[in-house]
Amino acid sequence: MILDGPYGPPDGALQPLDPGPPELVLNRRGSSVWKVRTAAGHYAVKVGYPSRTHAWTALAPAREAAVLRQLTRERIFSGEWEHGTWGAQPWRCGDSLYDRWAPCRDSAADPDIGEALSCAVALSGLHEMGWVHGDVQPAHLLLGEADGAFLIDLALASGGPVPRACDFPYRGCLVHYEAPEVSAAVLASGAATPTREADVYALGAALFISATGWRHVAYPDDAPREVQRRAVVAGPHRHVDVPGVLGVLIPHMLSRSPADRPTSAEVCEGLSAAL
Repeated sequence: MILDGPYGPPDGALQPLDPGPPELVLNRRGSSVWKVRTAAGHYAVKVGYPSRTHAWTALAPAREAAVLRQLTRERIFSGEWEHGTWGAQPWRCGDSLYDRWAPCRDSAADPDIGEALSCAVALSGLHEMGWVHGDVQPAHLLLGEADGAFLIDLALASGGPVPRACDFPYRGCLVHYEAPEVSAAVLASGAATPTREADVYALGAALFISATGWRHVAYPDDAPREVQRRAVVAGPHRHVDVPGVLGVLIPHMLSRSPADRPTSAEVCEGLSAAL
């Protein structure tokens, strides 16, 4: 069955929240995201359904809710609906890393090292809790005005138990930020194992594209996923033309060998020393 959203929050999602009218924020690849105002503040309600290419997107909201319950004491809700699952979590305010660094891509400003550090701290904090994100990308790094960075969208995270009813194999992430070993595993078997080292690679790729507007590996925008992944595995990296400490750190983070990459804590140390 092919489904196209957006789908509004099911009644089961609205009952515990008692919200005002929902506001559609995003509808893509098997997920409709709504912002609702509740007595406890704004909430993000994610409604999952099978996408045109992936069935697991229907389970992603409930899986993310299961992860978040292990990482936070905030009120997290989830349930099932006709075409999949839904999840509700506190709304995170902020600009994506890519949006925040738009002036850098216009050559009007250098990347903000403090903001890069906030992103690295968010990732390092997750790693210190024994978790791997599995889907680090600029859109999932939100920079607020005073609270540093939030690392959102944890539907693919691993590190703790997930109910079998909403679990699914890790089949990689947005290829622009996949580490070579992840792309190679997905090409070989259709699935991979997310790791902290792959998260660091993804953060390096996210910093690079946000600062320059270029993917770190070149391939046509409309290339099939298999072609993209083969380029990540074997294609040359673009030259990292980013000023300052990031110009040194990013190539290190993008090392082809996982063992050669710094840890997320070491990335934090390198950025902190430059402030």
